[in-house]
Amino acid sequence: MVFEKAERLRRLPPYLFKEIDRLKAEITAKGVDVINLGVGDPDLPTPRHIIEKLDEAAQKPANHQYPSYSGMNDFKVSVAGWYKRRFGVELDPLKEVITLIGSKEGIAHLPLAFINPGDLALVPTPAYPVYHVATMFAGGESYFMPLVKENRFLPDLDAIPPEVARKAKLMFINYPNNPTGATAERDFYERVIDFARQYDVIICHDAAYTEMGFGGYRPMSFLEVPGAKEIGIEFHSLSKTYNMTGWRLGFAVGNAEVLDGLGQVKSNIDSGAFNAIQYAGIAALEGDQSCVTEMQKIYQERLETLINGLQKVGLEPEIPKATFYVWCPTPKGYSSKDFSSLLLGKAGIVTTPGSGFGDPGEGYIRMALTVSKERIQEAVERIQKLSF
Repeated sequence: MVFEKAERLRRLPPYLFKEIDRLKAEITAKGVDVINLGVGDPDLPTPRHIIEKLDEAAQKPANHQYPSYSGMNDFKVSVAGWYKRRFGVELDPLKEVITLIGSKEGIAHLPLAFINPGDLALVPTPAYPVYHVATMFAGGESYFMPLVKENRFLPDLDAIPPEVARKAKLMFINYPNNPTGATAERDFYERVIDFARQYDVIICHDAAYTEMGFGGYRPMSFLEVPGAKEIGIEFHSLSKTYNMTGWRLGFAVGNAEVLDGLGQVKSNIDSGAFNAIQYAGIAALEGDQSCVTEMQKIYQERLETLINGLQKVGLEPEIPKATFYVWCPTPKGYSSKDFSSLLLGKAGIVTTPGSGFGDPGEGYIRMALTVSKERIQEAVERIQKLSF
């Protein structure tokens, strides 16, 4: 029998990171010692005190039952407390916080609550692919906002035609940014809020990398800006901050009405995050934050090693103030895929072609700081032996 897949699946581009995994496996099978700078999955372990809290909570039978789809109240109170300490933002834990099975899940489900067939979402490009895919799954269309160096990798809101803006229901933004490493400041968020008010657009800010600043830089929350809570929400995750990517725990905060819509979708699709993991999340948010400071120091050292090495071979990478990504222009004459293929085939280094994140990513590759400083130094030495 032949089973025909739904049209929405046939319209999907190949999932970028799945293809990277395939290519990595292919060259590893040939006996090559591969250095993987392709996927943003931290190599650092989850801090011990978080693991111990999970172990303790998992032993309690009460935590083995169905959790609340919107999250344990204790975890939401903890999230609100963290936002107050970190950003000075006041949140009502019962109405302005919702627990997620990782922020990707929440981002993917949100368009189902607000996008009708034919509606538009304003989506940055290059970008994390889920913004566009989630919009498409909800029956909507993406209007792409190019992120280019000339505009500091921020969307040009003035370039969005008024007829497009009036049709848009959602706008996705993401700072510190994946893949470019760019950051946004208060003046940009103020313009976003004005735009949202003018056109009745819900702002969805993916803030997964706010705790990955370099050199003392502290990225701000979109919700710090007056008026932000009136028009939008912010997604966050414990994945990168506490090296908990596999644990699948995140949250969305902000506008209560928008979160209620997301909660309605979740109540019909999932059964919430495992309570024991939420207790571990409380330990992460309320515990000693020296683990975060140490993480930032490690990534800073890796960043300096990679940037110095790339500059020595004549490349001109963007120097990020946050995230654990380096967005690097390709050498003259090389496309994104060509250069990624050269690095993989001739040096055993996995990188991500920028074109995989969207057309304006052509001419760049993304490198993740998710291997040791020593392995990054080895990658640099391999690159220095290439001709390009």
